Amino acid sequence: MATLKVPAHVPAPSEDAEQLRHAFEGWGTNEQLIIDILAHRNATQRNLIRKTYHEAYGKDLLRSLDEELTSDFERAVVLFTLDPAERDAYLANQSTKRFTSSNWVIMEIACTRSSLQLFNVRKAYHARYKKSLEEDVAHHTKGDYRKLLVPLVSAFRYEGEEVNMTLAKSEAKILRDKISDKEYSDEEVIRIVTTRSKAQLNATLNHYNTAFGNAINKDLKADADDEFLKLLRAAIKCLTVPEKYFEKVLRQAINKLGTDEWALTRVVTTRAEVDMVRIKEEYQRRNSVTLEKAIAGDTSGDYEKMLLALIGAGDV
Repeated sequence: MATLKVPAHVPAPSEDAEQLRHAFEGWGTNEQLIIDILAHRNATQRNLIRKTYHEAYGKDLLRSLDEELTSDFERAVVLFTLDPAERDAYLANQSTKRFTSSNWVIMEIACTRSSLQLFNVRKAYHARYKKSLEEDVAHHTKGDYRKLLVPLVSAFRYEGEEVNMTLAKSEAKILRDKISDKEYSDEEVIRIVTTRSKAQLNATLNHYNTAFGNAINKDLKADADDEFLKLLRAAIKCLTVPEKYFEKVLRQAINKLGTDEWALTRVVTTRAEVDMVRIKEEYQRRNSVTLEKAIAGDTSGDYEKMLLALIGAGDV
């Protein structure tokens, strides 16, 4: 369900590397050439370009991009050029730092990646930061947040479609009982949300809705100001309907008084090769305007061109 437009005939990595080198040389950087290449290559192709560039010029392509580009455009290009696991490791690490801390981004990565992708994020985190993602998340969170986030980032969920309906019914009742008693961070709630396969979780939540007459996230809105409850609701949304979660992040990023470029860049660069078609459909359904138009109306210059290329836009 990706929208990334990769040309039918893709030049050899050596040709792309040479073109990028040309884009950096001379009086001014050729930003359009950078977009034309990097925004239209998949993760495997971008990794090959980086490898070839380093072999040919003795320099990391990311460093060259960092030196030649600035601001939001630089962030979008560099983030997208990173290998997906490397990118997520970087985003997760930023989320454990004092001034850029975000329980939401940690949850987002843990809940919207496949089991193998999340495993690769943990490996990339080891390699880059010489410690584990789990220990950093545990160190930088506390209380109910730690209780939820550590098992989420540690998970390796079953990925199959098999569902146990007897289990779905019994765990729906457990969830209902705990929520009715306002025991939102009870170990049983945490266990179900952090260990069950996405298919099993969907079956459990569908039964919850049918048996008790309310979607679980509606029942979890009892205290509108409870930040942990907001995170728990978002985790459930990420695990079951990620396109709705990402649509909301984009809507809030764009509709803010002053665009939240960090959130906008993160979602576009991480979802361009995954489920951007569904996110765009959800955005238009929810806002009666295309995501392309919303981005074009809220950004400008090379940053706008990069984002529009990544979401697979034509001329807006």
